[in-house]
Amino acid sequence: MFQCEESFEGYSGILHGGVISSVLDGAMGNCMFAHGLATVTVEMITRFRHPVLTGQKAVVCARITRSSHPLYLLEAEIIQDGKIKATAKGKYYDQPKLAHIVEQFS
Repeated sequence: MFQCEESFEGYSGILHGGVISSVLDGAMGNCMFAHGLATVTVEMITRFRHPVLTGQKAVVCARITRSSHPLYLLEAEIIQDGKIKATAKGKYYDQPKLAHIVEQFS
């Protein structure tokens, strides 16, 4: 769940696209943490389907769609009022040297 604060507006009443991309990237990164992996973003494509409105909550979810260690493909979406507002596809690369970060979330 993400509260779309007005302080993150691009245009009046609409969440800034950079914030949307950051939230989606964060969701995919946290998905990797949940699987016990510390990864870095290699590539990400964001699709803005509908404006994400500020002053409302949105649901953010991410999932691994393909795994070929050390590279992982993920997808994420922001849903608001039952409608998919933005999606992202990302490539994430395993970084074992960052494993101590994952331990903080365990």
